[in-house]
Amino acid sequence: MILTVTPNVALDITYRVDQLTPGASHRVQEVKERAGGKGINVARVLHALGHDTMILGFIGHATAATVTTDLARGGLAHELIPVEGPTRRSIAVVDSSNGEATLFNEPGPRVPPTRWEDLEAMLTARLPEATALVISGSLPPGTSDDACARLVRLAAPHRVTVLVDTVGEALLQAAAAGAGIVKANSSELLDTTGLYDVTAGATALRRRGAEAVVASLGEAGMTAFTPGGSWRAAPPTRIVGNPTGSGDAATAALIAGAVVGAPWPDRLRDAVALSAAAVIQPTAGSFDMNHYRGFIPRIVVEEHHAPGLDR
Repeated sequence: MILTVTPNVALDITYRVDQLTPGASHRVQEVKERAGGKGINVARVLHALGHDTMILGFIGHATAATVTTDLARGGLAHELIPVEGPTRRSIAVVDSSNGEATLFNEPGPRVPPTRWEDLEAMLTARLPEATALVISGSLPPGTSDDACARLVRLAAPHRVTVLVDTVGEALLQAAAAGAGIVKANSSELLDTTGLYDVTAGATALRRRGAEAVVASLGEAGMTAFTPGGSWRAAPPTRIVGNPTGSGDAATAALIAGAVVGAPWPDRLRDAVALSAAAVIQPTAGSFDMNHYRGFIPRIVVEEHHAPGLDR
């Protein structure tokens, strides 16, 4: 079973409009609403690929029923800890004229330290049956920067691969705690490390203690820096659609590859293919299976030299 922790669960709302014009009124063509947050999106993709998953995290009282009903409808096993306040909303406005999405992400409810301790206890009870752990997404307001690192350390005795996808000090501390894979997009990586390029940022995170670093390069694909070498992969063509959740699909592919011990070039190829197939779908946490299978043989993975990463 792959455990996914979503510290900041969301209610994802997607609006589709003809054309997004700042300052104007818009008639919404279509509205989609579903439980979200990065870890939940990862679990949806893994579930669709046939993996057993368990979603852990926090949920605001006010909209708990909407979120849990949607998870149950999707067949997604979950244990969510209630906290005061509403579950945050993540709103994506998709411009049909160009496929671009504009995002509005609320901060979410505060999680008291005692509730975070409850999550740690819940995770500890689940880890003996786990094959991998994903900790993904933003932290709720007021959460300690070492929160993700504490979860990484809890998993260490169980020898499961831990992937952390977050930003800032929380990502730095997760790397220092020895996360197996840390993941971020290129801008997040540079902002987090304060360095000038992706290779330098990855070097810094691996020197802190992360085993491997994966950076998303947007339309240019993804790059991975690992103990066995560094690789880069890109989609075969420009993909038009809603990129919200594409990074979560890539995370699902990376952790699924880790579970079966796939070579890193294969993991990266799979991650780029699944990410591209997710862009085609209108909502986060979904992907087009036919496009996913079709993309895989068309993606070229190239090895590249990344100075300073050998250790």
